[in-house]
Amino acid sequence: MTEEKAIYISVHSAIITTGGRARKKKRRMSWERAGECSSSRKKRVMVLIDRTARAEQAIVWALTHVANKGDLVTLLHVLPPHCSGSAHREEETSRLIDSLGSICKAIRPQVRVEVLVIHGPKLATVLGQVKKLDVSVLVLKQSKPSPLCCMMTSSREEFVKQCIDRAECQTMAVRKQRHGVGGYLVSTRWQKNFWLLA
Repeated sequence: MTEEKAIYISVHSAIITTGGRARKKKRRMSWERAGECSSSRKKRVMVLIDRTARAEQAIVWALTHVANKGDLVTLLHVLPPHCSGSAHREEETSRLIDSLGSICKAIRPQVRVEVLVIHGPKLATVLGQVKKLDVSVLVLKQSKPSPLCCMMTSSREEFVKQCIDRAECQTMAVRKQRHGVGGYLVSTRWQKNFWLLA
């Protein structure tokens, strides 16, 4: 059974859910402005995150190209099923959340942000959460292919391909171009490595 932690970021508290039970934990966070919630239908944009710079680029892309005022941005962090809940790992995860939350607040403070930390198989977890949460757009990081893997698909590339092909929502894999070139390479179900100069 997968262990799920859903951290809903608000001004006054975070609600942490583990195994279907919720408990409130006070945290000093201000990622979401009071009164931003709207009764009208808004998009839920999910971004798969980790501790890499590519993941930060995916968040920036989602905030600047996909999310609008009032939308909900879900940052999904998937950990291995066997990963222990040590104090060190909890601290690392907390620092990651704080760092990425600051990025979201700085770039687009008008969007609401939640963080899901889930232990489970990566692909199944992503696909399951997309369906469960009725995600509108899924944004993934896209790594630069290794020269050694030119004759075969790496596991990371295969994961991205499976998400694009199987996720029940619009899915984009993005990678920021190197300095001097600019723009992003964007892959979808219909186009691969489309260069968007923006």
